[in-house]
Amino acid sequence: MRTTTLGTHGPQVGVIGLGAMGMSFMYDMATPRDDATSVSVIHQALDLGVTLIDTADVYGPHTNEELVGRALAGRRDRAVLATKVGRVVVDPTGGQDNLPVIASDGRPEHVRASIDASLRRLGTDYVDLYQLHRVDPAVPIEESWGAMAEAVAAGKARHLGLSEVTVEEIRRAQAVHPVTTVQSEFSLWTRDVQAEVLPYCERHGIGFLPFSPLGRGFLAGRFASFGELPHNDHRRRLPRFQQDNLRANLDIATGVRVVADRIGATPAQVALAWLLAQGPHVVPIPGTKTPRYLADNAAAADVRLSPSDLAELDAIPAPVGARY
Repeated sequence: MRTTTLGTHGPQVGVIGLGAMGMSFMYDMATPRDDATSVSVIHQALDLGVTLIDTADVYGPHTNEELVGRALAGRRDRAVLATKVGRVVVDPTGGQDNLPVIASDGRPEHVRASIDASLRRLGTDYVDLYQLHRVDPAVPIEESWGAMAEAVAAGKARHLGLSEVTVEEIRRAQAVHPVTTVQSEFSLWTRDVQAEVLPYCERHGIGFLPFSPLGRGFLAGRFASFGELPHNDHRRRLPRFQQDNLRANLDIATGVRVVADRIGATPAQVALAWLLAQGPHVVPIPGTKTPRYLADNAAAADVRLSPSDLAELDAIPAPVGARY
């Protein structure tokens, strides 16, 4: 797979990464997890050149980091390992559909304790990218970011990143320590970051990591009705996936499929290729726990969209319904 760098001074990675969350957390939680298959998917990812592996301490909580740690045993030097801090599960089953209730915790003492716990679970001495999962509204970002910078100074993290932030929050963090990456939801399904955050990152040499780059499976054509969503699945509580909204949004998936059929690619590959066309600083991190979907996603690195293809995709309407 061709490679790029995360930001001006970040590590080199494959242009497609892997989000590990769904292997342990939030999606289809009624189905038993197959950790052996998930480990094999991570191994296959590395073999395909998908080197950026993204997890977080809140996924599980904690079990996703443990899974990634097991998968990278003996392969750590082949991966660019990213994890996150700043979110905690306050009630594991108290949310809608018995899903977890999650809150922010950006206190410096939480950050300091969390990096050591993450390293133990991941079975490594350092992470390549340590990210603030969300800005805690009760804690100035400078305090959270300063504690994360301590992890860099101690050799526990190589680079720092932010997630779901405004341009002003990026600027405030930059005044304390360099920002290597910003991670936000971005896809043909969610394009808010194109207004300010994405251009800012490009101008300032910051890598951009789109999560949910396939619209949580919608752009790949995997769901046409609310009833097709698995029980105990995070998507069941999102406004865009409610039945009336989902029906109205089917034209978006259809637009992606039309381009895919014309160029001989899959809808997932077209959705990812559109993101790659936004600039070399954009590295999508689609999640999967299935070998077939992993190979499909990785092959998007070789899909080339023409200017007319891109214009057609750009013209796809925005979805109906709020993101959260």
